[in-house]
Amino acid sequence: MPALGADMSAGRLIAWRKQPGDVVARGDIIAEVHTDKADIEVEVFTGGVIEQLLVEPGAEVPVGTPLALIREDGKAPAAAPAPAPPAQ
Repeated sequence: MPALGADMSAGRLIAWRKQPGDVVARGDIIAEVHTDKADIEVEVFTGGVIEQLLVEPGAEVPVGTPLALIREDGKAPAAAPAPAPPAQ
């Protein structure tokens, strides 16, 4: 979960715009997140292939939590971090 505002500590994932297997480029919108102030689109910071979505829509996660696992172009698949806790 990127920090989408100076005082943001967590966000709720609204929806995924991309799915595992999709190719993405830097700047592509992959998800929508709800914050205290607005619904915001989340961009990817690196190009590659989405290997795994780590957060389910509806889950609220702290800033810094990985949302997805992206294999960068030409690299072997990475080990997945622990998934985010389920939505409450």
